Amino acid sequence: MHDAVSIRVAIVDVLVVREGAAGLELLLMRRAANTRCTGAWEVVHGRIEPGERPEQAAAREVREETGLAPVKLYNVTLGGFYLHTAGVVALSCVFCAFVDPAGAPTLGPEHDAWRWLPLADAKAECAWPREREAIDHVAHLFRLGADAGAVEDVLRVF
Repeated sequence: MHDAVSIRVAIVDVLVVREGAAGLELLLMRRAANTRCTGAWEVVHGRIEPGERPEQAAAREVREETGLAPVKLYNVTLGGFYLHTAGVVALSCVFCAFVDPAGAPTLGPEHDAWRWLPLADAKAECAWPREREAIDHVAHLFRLGADAGAVEDVLRVF
């Protein structure tokens, strides 16, 4: 007999971006030693806490992991993966958070380095395929500037 596998919206992935001289730049952070995925370059992500909506979790995770405050937040896409250790298909709500271009991240203990990269360069560095796919969504949505154009009214959270 097999244990049931559950499906739940469990995490948020947040692509933190700023407007750079040559276009959008994405913040990547490197996982520190003695954490899961040591050495992997990744975007902000974390669990949705009980009673929290995904967009609240996204804003909180940006502040907790980077010390930066989102100026604008967009709902970008959905992602997911199977957590075999928990028997859960974890769906992730993927967001794009614009931050002040002059802000510098302050990292917590789970990351040991950060860097701002143009979207194409960041895509090449990301450890997770779902992050590379999310970068494609961001590149498409914001290809004309720092708003989502005709879909701004649907995707912008704040």
